[in-house]
Amino acid sequence: MTSGLIVAAPASGSGKTLVTLALLRHLREAGVAVGSAKVGPDYIDGAFHRAAGGRPCFNLDTWAMRPETLKAIVGRAGEGAELVLAEGVMGLFDGAPVASGPDGSTADLATATGWPVVLVVDAKGLGASAAALVQGYAGFRDDVRVAGVIFNRAGGPGHGEVLRQACAPLGIPVLGVLPRRPELALPGRHLGLVQAGEHGDLEALLDRAAAWVGDGLDVEGLLALAQPPDFASAPDLETLTALPPLGQRIAVASDTAFAFAYPHLLEGWRAAGAEVLPFSPLADEAPDPGADAVFLPGGYPELHAGRLAAAGRFKEGLRRRAADGALVYGECGGYMVLGRGLVDAEGRRHAMLDLLPVETSFEAPRMTLGYRTVHLTADGPLGRSGAGFRGHEFHFASLVCDEGEAAFFARSDARGRDLGTAGSRRANVMGSYIHLVDRTT
Repeated sequence: MTSGLIVAAPASGSGKTLVTLALLRHLREAGVAVGSAKVGPDYIDGAFHRAAGGRPCFNLDTWAMRPETLKAIVGRAGEGAELVLAEGVMGLFDGAPVASGPDGSTADLATATGWPVVLVVDAKGLGASAAALVQGYAGFRDDVRVAGVIFNRAGGPGHGEVLRQACAPLGIPVLGVLPRRPELALPGRHLGLVQAGEHGDLEALLDRAAAWVGDGLDVEGLLALAQPPDFASAPDLETLTALPPLGQRIAVASDTAFAFAYPHLLEGWRAAGAEVLPFSPLADEAPDPGADAVFLPGGYPELHAGRLAAAGRFKEGLRRRAADGALVYGECGGYMVLGRGLVDAEGRRHAMLDLLPVETSFEAPRMTLGYRTVHLTADGPLGRSGAGFRGHEFHFASLVCDEGEAAFFARSDARGRDLGTAGSRRANVMGSYIHLVDRTT
């Protein structure tokens, strides 16, 4: 099994995403084949990983995935690679508020894999006190090994020397002290970073970031810390279907409005013998006329609502697929587009597909965020009534109208608290705000 290393941080905003991307690009330029992973359900960072490293990025989630699914994806991420670099989520020990069991934190992934952790610490405003912070994180859990530290946003050589001297007694190597580089900042928006595909100068930024870590880090020392996972073998990804294929020929919306599709789900469909047929609603493309299923994943349809409303070929083609009996399934943003209309942040209403009797609005945005366990309310293409899945919900939209004949899921949160029903189902068209990650059994 391929060795791995986790890039984590004490808190969000410490710079772990930029450091991970910079390392991926630097190692790629050095001829090192590096697989990558993202801890948790985040879609956006993974697209940056792919741009930086040139390989697919796979999500790893100890809460939402069965242990065998997690192992299979670890194995898949390492295929043909010398190293798997996994970017953590939030702070090292931050996870879902569960009563017991894995919480989805970076620390839990370190425990599940045995991979060492490199801690990226924002050094701004810190001197010798940084050593106390590093020592605290390193000693907080015996089953998590903090193998090295990278200080980010340092003020200069003198600041770096203070940090190194303070950490010397800890026995944890300081792999580098990176200077502040405001020009490398990645812009953000609601739900996370501005998507990789929307950056006009992303390649130049990644090249500059690669030079930044190449000059400031002991990259060879970092690579020497990597360890193989604790398990000697893993199931093949094709033996585990996290989400049953929606059909034999599945048209999948794929552009900046519909970018939130997990690689492990799409690869699982292909491994099960299904054909995946990408198309772009923003380019006014209709789904393949021979598709027996259509998947509209999440994304940012609210930022492109006018274009989608005017995309006549897309709308007519999808309605025709639905009328001909093809399964049509939407998640989050895809679910909104299946509805009657979408009201944007300025209060403008845009007519959508009108395949589900729902209406959504961003006029008064309210964040909904959390892990979800869901069960099907009726037999269907995803399984029999009661079949369970785990996933997450993250959106700022409000459901202002829901006249569905039937809910799609019964749902609960990470604590197991009942949250009522979710989604809508009408004949062969169905969807919800939930992003599915894996089956429960």
